Amino acid sequence: MDSQSVKTTEESGLIKGDDGGKQVKGRKRHLRVDTRGLLLSVDVTPANTSDQEGARRLLIGLKPLHPRLELIWADGASRGEPLATWCTAEGAWRVEIVTRHPHAEGFVVRPWCWIVERTLGWMGRQRRVRKDDERQVQTSETLLQLAMTRLMVRRLAKSTP
Repeated sequence: MDSQSVKTTEESGLIKGDDGGKQVKGRKRHLRVDTRGLLLSVDVTPANTSDQEGARRLLIGLKPLHPRLELIWADGASRGEPLATWCTAEGAWRVEIVTRHPHAEGFVVRPWCWIVERTLGWMGRQRRVRKDDERQVQTSETLLQLAMTRLMVRRLAKSTP
């Protein structure tokens, strides 16, 4: 689980905010992927939405769809007791925060977080999802799902003889 802040245009509608940490005025995409990097769910919110609130929006109503899910990996922005207690109460999930090693210097790939970062990179190659130009949030979410579907179809086409 991770999020990405993207810039919007002037015509992008009313749902946008200011992510002060990343200096981005626009929207934030919250993604939940599986261990292969395939998109499971997406939620687009104003950029000033916290990662904990975005995580709740992604996970609400998830228990009936994925009853065997036990562990959720998230980055340091989702750290905190409120999300962990909410996940335990909502779906009996355990949230594991993946942080970098305290003695690491420079850039170090964090285990499990690279999967969702790779998915964001795959989607960043698609012209329509590189920047959020859409007026409605539902259109942005649909375009993200279509971009992932396009990636999966292209891979299936390459693998079939």
